[in-house]
Amino acid sequence: MSDTTTEDDPTDGFAGTDDGPEMEFYGGRGASAFPIAFFIVWAVVQTALLRVADTTGLVVGMLVGLIAGMFLVKGTWSTYANTIFEGMTQPVAVTAIVAWIWAGMFATTLQTGGFVGGLVWLANVAGVGASLFPAATFILAAVLATGIGTGYGTTIAFVALFYPAGLLLGANPVLLFGSILSGAIFGDNLAPVSDTTIVSAVTQDADIGGVVASRFKYAIVAAGVALPGYVVAGSIMPGLDISGDAREVFLAGAEPLALLHLLSVGVVIVSAVRGRHIVEAISWGIVVAAAINLLTGLSSAADVLVFRAPEGAPAADLLGGLPIVEVVPATGNVGVGGSLYAGASGFFALSILVLLIIAAAQIMIEGGAFQAMLDWSIENLATNVRNAELTMVGSAALVNAAITINTAAEIAIGPYISKIGERFNLNGYRRANILDAQTAALGYIFPWSGGVLAGYSAMVGLPAEYDWLTQAMLVNPVEVWPYVFHGWVLVAVFIVAAITGFGREYLVDRESEEVARV
Repeated sequence: MSDTTTEDDPTDGFAGTDDGPEMEFYGGRGASAFPIAFFIVWAVVQTALLRVADTTGLVVGMLVGLIAGMFLVKGTWSTYANTIFEGMTQPVAVTAIVAWIWAGMFATTLQTGGFVGGLVWLANVAGVGASLFPAATFILAAVLATGIGTGYGTTIAFVALFYPAGLLLGANPVLLFGSILSGAIFGDNLAPVSDTTIVSAVTQDADIGGVVASRFKYAIVAAGVALPGYVVAGSIMPGLDISGDAREVFLAGAEPLALLHLLSVGVVIVSAVRGRHIVEAISWGIVVAAAINLLTGLSSAADVLVFRAPEGAPAADLLGGLPIVEVVPATGNVGVGGSLYAGASGFFALSILVLLIIAAAQIMIEGGAFQAMLDWSIENLATNVRNAELTMVGSAALVNAAITINTAAEIAIGPYISKIGERFNLNGYRRANILDAQTAALGYIFPWSGGVLAGYSAMVGLPAEYDWLTQAMLVNPVEVWPYVFHGWVLVAVFIVAAITGFGREYLVDRESEEVARV
């Protein structure tokens, strides 16, 4: 998902599945899944049937689901309420939120410096037109995500920067969004410093290096199918009808000097690859990006951060001459602005949604619905090694539909994958690869999943940045799922691998090195 290695085990704090239910529900253990099920139905109705892509609306849906689920609890509601708090304080949720906010500040700072214009200028000069731009975006997003280990951060940055550039070049918006998500999946699945890579290794008693090496063949096969898919689809699917004058005006104002921000991106990648925490790596990127903006005149200090103080404020006269302080009429636009503020505030609603989803997942786990589902699948589906692997793929997919933050889903399903894999003597590398592929891929496909909503949250702020970009040019999250080619192919690769035995390794074939500790 989003983090580099830390001293703490990323699986700490999220409830496992070995203990009995902590709560009893009318209707049995399955009723504890009601809040999550209600939210999924709400999300489908809101985004797919009503075409309302509003993250705040999803927050309301999750809140209503949690409140309604309370009436299904037998006895006192205090345990249910405490479980909500327990879920919302899980480190895995906070990790996702921190990644989104930091990546949002970084991307918006680059945006303020005209990096989008630089990208359009470069693509125009290099002859990368509408048909090839989604494929090029997929490759570049995959490189960034693999380097920094955060698919969510990559999605946010590329939506903020490459999405408007692609629209101006004539690329199809839905295909473009899909290519960004696909690149994020590639890196999230393969990066040694990705949370999903770390968690999949830890939960399956495997070393991170061996896991990455063993999963490369699956990732590259999926990418080898997805890349030409974007080339072909890019040549078939038309882009939006953006006024030629608007495009030419934007190109005329494009500043090649803004390509200096490739250095900002490089600083983030190098820092992450060298083992720096993702917060530290992106923070260095923000510092370098702000310095480039100010030293080259690409933006002013007020574009990065500004305090709009009302006339008559105690320090208005004293501080009003500072570059980052602007005195406005008392009835004017009072408040804080700039790229840092805009980048962080754009993800507040999504942050609340994630906390509530993790809380609902915790209720499902402690209420027994999660364990009941896993017990049934072990007894009825995993009858031989082929069926066991297919069951692992399907169960991981099902859990990701409910727990939409991929690392959280991985932590929840990890012990089950380990249990069923060991039952058929599958080694840790194989189990970790099956686990990670599903969580990395499907975390960017479902319309209500964290990766898609993170990208959409970055997208809704674009009309305020570009006068030519309208709300009609945004992609509803429900529209993009068929075009996340790498994600679908990666899932398909493991279905085929389970059926044919491709890449299957048993405990006797190879033992993991010392278990990964993070």
